[in-house]
Amino acid sequence: MKKHVTLVGSIQIGFSVLGLMAAVAVFVALSFANEFTGGDETGHMVVGFLAISLPILIGFISTVGLVGAIGLLVYKPWARYLVIVVSALGCVNIPIGTIKGVYAIWVLIQDETIELFRKQ
Repeated sequence: MKKHVTLVGSIQIGFSVLGLMAAVAVFVALSFANEFTGGDETGHMVVGFLAISLPILIGFISTVGLVGAIGLLVYKPWARYLVIVVSALGCVNIPIGTIKGVYAIWVLIQDETIELFRKQ
């Protein structure tokens, strides 16, 4: 199971880094789009709100996933729970997030994995 845990941690790191890059891209794109709302005050407020809130949400989940994945690679018991939660949230991203999330949850709830984290 050590190989599976290492794989889950590595995949989580990769997707977390991609998520952080996506947060920056969403911020830049929506900030750019906000310039084209014209004189519509409501549209300016909505796009401005989305330009701030979406990157913060994506960045927060990605940062939590990154911290959990690093903890997972050094077999910290709290990291197992954190990655299970992040993986469950990631299942919403069909189809890749679902595959990644189900695999991570399957690995992290196995009895052998639980024992592996108890020993550390």
